[in-house]
Amino acid sequence: MTDDKGSHGTDATPAPERDIAQALERVTAMARTARRHQGDLARATSSAKNAALRDIAAALVENSAAIAAANQQDMTAAAAEGMDEGLLDRLSFTPDRIKASAEGVLTVAELADPVGEVVRGRNLPNGMRLTQSRVPMGIVGMIYEARPNVTVDVAALTLKSGNAVILRGGHAAQRTNAATIRVIGEVLSNHGLDPSLVQTVDPLGRVGATAMMQARGSIDVLVPRGGAGLIKSVVENSKVPVIETGSGNVHIYVDESADLDAAVPIVINSKTQRVGVCNAAEKLLVHRRVAAQFLPRVLEALEEKGVVIKADRSTMELMDKVTIPGLSISLADDSDWSTEYLALKMGVKIVDSLDEAIEHINTFSTGHTEAILSQDYSVIEEFTSRIDSAVVMVNASTRFTDGGMFGLGAELGISTQKLHARGPMGLEELTTTKWVAYGNGQVRP
Repeated sequence: MTDDKGSHGTDATPAPERDIAQALERVTAMARTARRHQGDLARATSSAKNAALRDIAAALVENSAAIAAANQQDMTAAAAEGMDEGLLDRLSFTPDRIKASAEGVLTVAELADPVGEVVRGRNLPNGMRLTQSRVPMGIVGMIYEARPNVTVDVAALTLKSGNAVILRGGHAAQRTNAATIRVIGEVLSNHGLDPSLVQTVDPLGRVGATAMMQARGSIDVLVPRGGAGLIKSVVENSKVPVIETGSGNVHIYVDESADLDAAVPIVINSKTQRVGVCNAAEKLLVHRRVAAQFLPRVLEALEEKGVVIKADRSTMELMDKVTIPGLSISLADDSDWSTEYLALKMGVKIVDSLDEAIEHINTFSTGHTEAILSQDYSVIEEFTSRIDSAVVMVNASTRFTDGGMFGLGAELGISTQKLHARGPMGLEELTTTKWVAYGNGQVRP
């Protein structure tokens, strides 16, 4: 999932031209090798790809101790460098998390293969027969940081969809990613597939990311997955076509008709189940008519989880009349409403109407995920039709915005743009289409 915070923008920091040129030469060579073998993968049968994926899953579990040991080295180094708790949690790749990633690979193996699927077709009046079918993208580039599970997810998705992938997983997870990719490469070799189908530029350092952004014609599509700084840098500087995975300034709106007993655990789960991820709720909007009844309950529950509250003036005035021991609450400033915290912090605002809630969300949202808690069907329909985000949850935690939870097996990321893909990206989003026209001698008049 998507998900992410950190010094991502540094991956696009300008580097000396000579270093960039050398790195670009390396990346181009890597892509050239990958493309030579990607054609074989694209033509591989579904059963052959699935067999490789099942063996990758088994090998990850079998080698989990070695991968976890490499991860512990990364964790120790990151903690020494001052990485915060939310990011450390995201970096952690324990044997249990490795097992969960392996189970995701098995799920991908069980999914329908999109390659070759006929999207549409028709017979023309002149007798020609047209078909449009799914084909792999080719060489996918992925820039992300401190998310070892993404390495596994992306490898599984690209292999199943017939693509090769070049990864930039970042300095913080370099040892973990190297150990993981080594395991995947050994399995590929055992199945007669080339390890160049899953490669990393991590040894090149930050300049590797810059080279990937310049490798137009070598890399077919580039996906940045991380904080706003990384995504902005890649979108603005890449010469390679980009699928933008956005940050998550995620909102929950509690309507006056909401089941307040159910709303409290939904808010708590959305905010605290995992903090440093892009589908964690960052803002809570509450209808004024239920604010006095609901806010003390939910803020007390948030306080028990250690959540710091940044509130609007109406919320501050209401809570001045209530005593919640230990609650950290202060007045929000303008920047709070547009900030993705990725921390135990939440913005809280009282709104007078559904219209005000929708206007606020569409103004400050990053287009990722929004939720409404309501028992009024007409209100739900109004909210879902007017909210301009990739995913809208109704009476459910925002944490469900995830490729695995959506039945995609895993995800490349969560796209917040509107072209090619939107929302969690799985196998189909890693394909493009090709038209084939079957004729028997027709010429155009």
